[in-house]
Amino acid sequence: MQFEPVIGLEVHAQLKTKTKIFCACPTTFGNAPNANTCPVCTGMPGVLPVLNKKAVTFAIKAALATNCTIAQESRFDRKNYFYPDLPKGYQISQYAAPIAEHGHLDIETEQVGVKTIGITRIHMEEDAGKLIHDPMRGKSLVDLNRTGIPLIEIVSDPDMRTPAEAGAYLRKLHAILKYIDVCDGNMEQGSFRCDANISLRPAGQTQFGIRTELKNLNSFRHVEKAIQYEIDRQTYVLTQGDTVIQETRLWDPEKNRTVSMRGKEEAHDYRYFPDPDLVPLIVDADWIARVSDHMPELPDQKKDRFISQYQLSEYDARMLTADIHLADFFDQAMTRLSNAKQTANWVITTLLGLLNAQGIDITRSPVSADNFASLMGLLESDTITATVAKIVFEEMAKTGNDPQTIVRQKGLEQVSDRGELTALVDEILAQNPDEVAAYRNGKTKLFGFFMGQVMKQTRGKADPKTVTPILKSKLQSGS
Repeated sequence: MQFEPVIGLEVHAQLKTKTKIFCACPTTFGNAPNANTCPVCTGMPGVLPVLNKKAVTFAIKAALATNCTIAQESRFDRKNYFYPDLPKGYQISQYAAPIAEHGHLDIETEQVGVKTIGITRIHMEEDAGKLIHDPMRGKSLVDLNRTGIPLIEIVSDPDMRTPAEAGAYLRKLHAILKYIDVCDGNMEQGSFRCDANISLRPAGQTQFGIRTELKNLNSFRHVEKAIQYEIDRQTYVLTQGDTVIQETRLWDPEKNRTVSMRGKEEAHDYRYFPDPDLVPLIVDADWIARVSDHMPELPDQKKDRFISQYQLSEYDARMLTADIHLADFFDQAMTRLSNAKQTANWVITTLLGLLNAQGIDITRSPVSADNFASLMGLLESDTITATVAKIVFEEMAKTGNDPQTIVRQKGLEQVSDRGELTALVDEILAQNPDEVAAYRNGKTKLFGFFMGQVMKQTRGKADPKTVTPILKSKLQSGS
């Protein structure tokens, strides 16, 4: 029997506020354990929460960017469960009346092209603390710095059918939240976290199968690998005639497998009820309009602009706009340049190649946008050749110096003097009579050999536009 996977994602995104959602404690990452705490976020008796207005504004931005309908009135509930990192014994969240619902995102994969993924809801909530396990002492320590950090949970419809679709959706959502500057998207620090729900059903059946929830997915690659593993595992269970158990499972990236964690809770297990300390949240049309008026350019909008403004291909524009910081780097460089295709090639191939090799992102690039633009300017003006530009780029990455200084210090200016290059061509042809004879007898591919000799003699500084006609004339005329 053929089975169809049904996949939905729940994404928790930490909002970039300076203080927590219901108190004035800082949200700074990396402080000493329990330094960012107060009686409110540690759940002391008698304290009252006060909602952070900035967090609401960020939630509205996320809702607008994902085509959601924003509720005029939403409410906070208490989600009751016991865990050592939850000092109040409940988490303040939204359940019955979330801030936004019924959105969608368009994704694109090679298998199916463009596909619309529905978004069920976006709701606001506070984060829990963190347990730090100490195996040497056989203890677990509690750090409440994260308790009360403002989150939005973005719940997709179960519209995805492959790990590739789940990865594309997650990357698109990640990019959008960074573009609108409401979340830093750092998956390693936990500010962008994903849980995946996977079930299988016989092909053609409309009723959903029994689902499992996957946790501990802290990278795009892990999400795709974990979903594929779970699809394979459930397929095996069903083909053996057994039943999939509804449960929560953890992804073990070292063993590349999922392991059972606990039975999957249902909503009634949490005993949700309205939080009596918080009044309903009213978001009027004026508030939404103010946020909408200041919405930045979103990834798809920027991609379309790059195609129209810079005449880039769909592929190049998509690559350059996948990350807001990379898109800004390109935009800044192009304010001083005219050859967008050449600049895009260098960004995508040379710059990203360097960053990938060093394991860093564009925000830590050793080559600034200004210096990169200066290097591309030297290429556009034929001051240096492409070969020399690569040498200069490597030196820029090592030293941080501007390209003009490097070119001047190393004497890398392009050689374009016709007389000097003619003499050099004559010398090279005289040194390689057998190759000259072979070229004149029809082996015209040897032209690349001669051009290579010129570049070798000039250390890549010879101007190809000047050398090419000289070389062709000499080889064809026999003089």
